[in-house]
Amino acid sequence: MAITDVTVTAGTPLRSNRRRVVRRMLRNPLAISGLVVLGLAVVLAVFAPWLAPHEPTQTHLDQAFAPPGTAGYLLGTDDLGRDVLARIMYGLRASLHVGLLAVATSLAIGVPLGLMAGYFRAIDALISRFTDLVLAFPFLILAVGLAAIRGASLGNAAIAIGIAQIPGVIRIVRSETLRLKSLDFVAAAIVEGAGDAWVLGRHILPNAASVIIVQATVAIPAAILGEAVLSFLGLGIQPPAPSLGTMLSDAQQFAARAPWAAVMPGVAIMLLTLAFNVVGDSLRDALDPKASRR
Repeated sequence: MAITDVTVTAGTPLRSNRRRVVRRMLRNPLAISGLVVLGLAVVLAVFAPWLAPHEPTQTHLDQAFAPPGTAGYLLGTDDLGRDVLARIMYGLRASLHVGLLAVATSLAIGVPLGLMAGYFRAIDALISRFTDLVLAFPFLILAVGLAAIRGASLGNAAIAIGIAQIPGVIRIVRSETLRLKSLDFVAAAIVEGAGDAWVLGRHILPNAASVIIVQATVAIPAAILGEAVLSFLGLGIQPPAPSLGTMLSDAQQFAARAPWAAVMPGVAIMLLTLAFNVVGDSLRDALDPKASRR
């Protein structure tokens, strides 16, 4: 029997499980590197109004195309003399905002539907067919279409990306619910007269939490990339508000003259998404009960 399937119901202390996961994460150099990058990104995003050397929309036409290392402009400037470092800081804020809001939207809708599809056989077919229908469309194509319908803005981009991620959440939660439903502790609760809501909320959902958390860490970088694509296409955050995708879109016109204006936001997107993926993979390994036997 898998110990993790009875951590909530059998009374095993949750605190010891958390400590075990933290120990495994701290022993993983890649996990530590990813957490450091994420921590730095969060600090820059949250404290951007105080850390940024200039306002992100402030123009200095006399400093247009200043190369990195110019006094007062560590990462250089763009065609309007706007500080690239300041715009990246505020762009990180927008990316994290959209990523968290999109994932929250997908989890709020996808988790209940996944639980119901895995537990109630009567509605499983209906929810599964809906999931298959939505998954027939590529993620970015669906997000672009929804954003175009709702209009261009940060909130609409986050909602569009979140809706596009719902089918993936439903499938993962449904699969985990089916697995947990077949275990003895769930069957024992049903035999003892526990209602469906009690079984789902008290036994299945807590034991599926680790899978949901890992899915969230994997979905956030996909949402960040989706926001960058939408902003690049003009369907996300609108100028002059800074966005990493908008910075890439603006920089393509003068990439040969000022390559740093495109390279710097591209590197920021790469590092941010890579850090989330590394942390997600490390968290999945730390939560894996088989890891303790390796």
